Amino acid sequence: MIKVAVSGCFGRMGSAVIDAVSAADDMEVACGIDPFPKEGASFTVYSSMEEAVAAGGFDVVVDFTQPSVIEGNLRCALPAGIDCVVGTTGLSDEKLTELAALAPSGTCLFYAPNFTTGAVLMMEFAKAAAPYFPEAEVIEMHHCNKKDAPSGTAMRTAQIISDARSGRASEAPGAETELPGAEGARGALVSGVPVHSVRSMGYVASQEVVFGSMGQTLTIRHDSWDRASYMPGVLLGIRSVGAREGLIVGLENFMHEA
Repeated sequence: MIKVAVSGCFGRMGSAVIDAVSAADDMEVACGIDPFPKEGASFTVYSSMEEAVAAGGFDVVVDFTQPSVIEGNLRCALPAGIDCVVGTTGLSDEKLTELAALAPSGTCLFYAPNFTTGAVLMMEFAKAAAPYFPEAEVIEMHHCNKKDAPSGTAMRTAQIISDARSGRASEAPGAETELPGAEGARGALVSGVPVHSVRSMGYVASQEVVFGSMGQTLTIRHDSWDRASYMPGVLLGIRSVGAREGLIVGLENFMHEA
């Protein structure tokens, strides 16, 4: 039985993780971590990662918190030899590598920009298409309470496209064409790929990758309308980290083994 701590357990994603872990036959919720406690929780809740680690009793921590707190949580959990499954975005690859180095041998830091199988496949399809199209742009749409922009999925997608094109830059007009007072109209340039972020009520998480070449476009789109769509990927991460170590980025690393 895998004993799981859920950091951010009373948030939208954290609550969904609690339900998913509780329903799984091979794992259980050992505790929650949240600075804003609520009445009626059926498990022990600690106000900080430090308190939870000091108490012990869990094998894996799942973190869906905020960019401002994730680094501190990992600096506490990883040196204690606790495997970490992280869906909180906002950390650079360099920072993730630095944090993973704090963990003893046999400990895994698993970070996924997106836990939905559809989003992972969208990125793989984008990787396959990228060498054949001179232009590519990413448009991501999320709920209005998301704390970071662009999303981790968009950042990862842009990097994958850039790598697949061997760093070839777009020839489409960029920021130099933006009118005074309308700076940002062409989006953020991430690894040479324009990325546009939409924040609005009504969305959970959606992303389009638009490729273009002479006389044609190819659009790859993924929509997540319910946070339940993330849960199979989260559970796969929880089940997989115990047999791995070091830094692993991307759910595809486990999907291909399942």
